Amino acid sequence: MHRGKGMKFVGDSRIKANHRMPNVPKDYSEYPGKTEAFWPNFLLKEWMVGAVFLIGYLLLTVAHPSPLEGPADPTRAYIPLPDWYFLFMYQLLKYSFASGPYNIIGAIVMPGLAFGALLLMPFLDKGPERRPSKRPLPTAFMLLTLAAMFYLTWESVANHDWEAQKEMSKIPTQAEFNVDETMPGYAIWTGETGDQAKSCISCHAVDFTAAPAAPALGGNTLTAEEIEEVIHNGRGGMPGGQFQGTEEELKQLAEFLASLKPIE
Repeated sequence: MHRGKGMKFVGDSRIKANHRMPNVPKDYSEYPGKTEAFWPNFLLKEWMVGAVFLIGYLLLTVAHPSPLEGPADPTRAYIPLPDWYFLFMYQLLKYSFASGPYNIIGAIVMPGLAFGALLLMPFLDKGPERRPSKRPLPTAFMLLTLAAMFYLTWESVANHDWEAQKEMSKIPTQAEFNVDETMPGYAIWTGETGDQAKSCISCHAVDFTAAPAAPALGGNTLTAEEIEEVIHNGRGGMPGGQFQGTEEELKQLAEFLASLKPIE
């Protein structure tokens, strides 16, 4: 005789019924295919599927590591590009109805409606069916969302200027210059004279290449007199009057910087 079928139990009202054993799942044998115990049946299946996807994702990251671009440099042009899983949002903000004066629609309203519908789906679809064919409304929403994300991601990749991105993302190589360390201006440049107010390396790079705070000095085409004028009066984002040394030291520094030429 199967459990739960055809069996009759007679109880005595004078005897208290034993409490149900904790952590014992309900017998669902009378409802085959309709439902199942959350533990361990359903949860074990979810863990197995999650483990397969996690292992696959780890193998993918090992086989194709994330590309590293050059270090951040505000003095160089750069085309901003989000990670691949946000490319569909990046493409959405390119359209006229979701950008410019309507940016709030593409950045907040449309994603908010999508995530709001996802959160409300358990309340909108309360049917017991699990088959997608018998759940037309949530199935249609899910397919529409996946199609929109796939299309927008594809459009973003296809329309992006990858060659320009590659050129701008190159790690700059360190240039080499003929540096005469015996010149008086070299000690002033490095601050070896003991007075850091006369040194230029606080803003400019030590290797004479471009630094985040100032442009490159090595290989410039300015004469010593022109460099003196720039130090006195400033140029671009560099204010004048920053050098605190004497006129003789300023001249020596300008001559040293004008002598820097790249090694051929």
